[in-house]
Amino acid sequence: MKRITALASVAVLLCAAIGLRAEEEKKKDDLKCPVSGAKVKMDQTVEHNGAKVYFCCENCPKAFKADTAKYAVKANAQIVASGQATQVKCPLSGGKLNPDAKSTVSGVEVQFCCNNCKGKVDKATGDDQLALVFSDEAFKKGYDVGKEDK
Repeated sequence: MKRITALASVAVLLCAAIGLRAEEEKKKDDLKCPVSGAKVKMDQTVEHNGAKVYFCCENCPKAFKADTAKYAVKANAQIVASGQATQVKCPLSGGKLNPDAKSTVSGVEVQFCCNNCKGKVDKATGDDQLALVFSDEAFKKGYDVGKEDK
């Protein structure tokens, strides 16, 4: 009986691990190249803000390196979407996160310190909304690469 219980426990843990791995792979399958907007290939990368940015082809990393500022917002959004960065503070103010003040921006759930910051982001659209949450300044205020939630 103890062996069956132990085997069942191992099976449950294995299934959970496989499920998490599948979720991580799905997350990466959904990533878009910050230069072209096409689906990324995992072998085309450039380091940015302490994480890997993925691209669709060998030409896009060259374009990114030539004008990083032009593509930084979408690269930072991809870093967060890929799970390489964790939100730790409000990207607008740098303040403590309020779980009741959150929105989805480019498919990523983002928390804010207050409803004023949330409202500012909710009113913005397109690239302006992305820039509020994922500019290099916002990224430095609100996200940590490779760290757990604080």
